[in-house]
Amino acid sequence: MDASFELILAAINRLRATPAVTSLVGTRIYDRVPEKTDGTPNVAFPYISMGPSTSIPDDFDCMDGEEITIQFDVWSSGSGEAFGSVECRKITGAMKRALHDVDLTLTTNALVSLTHEMTRTLRDPNPAITHGVIQFTATVETP
Repeated sequence: MDASFELILAAINRLRATPAVTSLVGTRIYDRVPEKTDGTPNVAFPYISMGPSTSIPDDFDCMDGEEITIQFDVWSSGSGEAFGSVECRKITGAMKRALHDVDLTLTTNALVSLTHEMTRTLRDPNPAITHGVIQFTATVETP
C-alpha cells in the first residue's frame, strides 16, 4: 500500500476518533469536501478538509523510507467564537494534540515519527471565513 495514502487514512481515522476534535467539528472531516452543483462546499461550518501532501524518498543505509508532509485545512464561519479566529484555533490545537508525536498503526508500512510542523490561521478572501492550515511531517519505513 502507498505509504502516503496509508498515513493519511490513519491520521483521518485518528482525528475522527478523538473526542476533542469531534466535539468541535462532529463528523465533518473530509478527504474531499462535498460540493453543490456550483462547486461551493455543501457542508456546515466548521469542518476539516485534506490539503496537499508531499512524499519524498528518505532511504537510509539498508532501510527504504519516505518523508511525507500532510496538510489539513480548517474552515470556520458563523457567530460567537466562529466570528473571529477562536473556533479555528481551538480546532487546530485539538488536531495538534491528536496527531503530534503519536504512534499511528500502519498495516503495510511502519511509522517512524509524526511531528507537527506548522499551524497558520488566515483570513479567507471571504471575510466571513477563517481558514486554518496545519501541517505534519512523517518519516515512514516502507517494505
